[in-house]
Amino acid sequence: MLQPARRKYRKEFRGTMSGVATRSNALSYGDFGIKTQECGWLSAAEIESARRTITHHTKRVGKFFLRVFPHKPITNKVAGARMGSGKADISGYVAVVKPGQILMEISGVPREVAAEAIRLAGHKLSVKTKFIEKDNG
Repeated sequence: MLQPARRKYRKEFRGTMSGVATRSNALSYGDFGIKTQECGWLSAAEIESARRTITHHTKRVGKFFLRVFPHKPITNKVAGARMGSGKADISGYVAVVKPGQILMEISGVPREVAAEAIRLAGHKLSVKTKFIEKDNG
């Protein structure tokens, strides 16, 4: 599972999610990609599941590029815990995504294979996504 090696501070505030992505919003490395259409948090497990789906479907042909990383720690109180008594322990890490952000890219595979792999990977993610390709014009 993806998680940061070290952090300056263990816990973080929840933050706000608004606006559109101003960086990571265009294909940089691959010919095909998966782009978000709404704000949300992607857990490390979701990202890993989508990555495994793409590599499985493409049979490890071509090159895969992961453009997001789960930096944000998320805390969860145990079931039945009473209110108060401080912030809970870290339960996992998430990546904050905004509309228009590129999550993953693929190159070196035919369009049909890439489109199907990205469609399958999109079902693993908790945000709406869209298949995009590089303009060759």
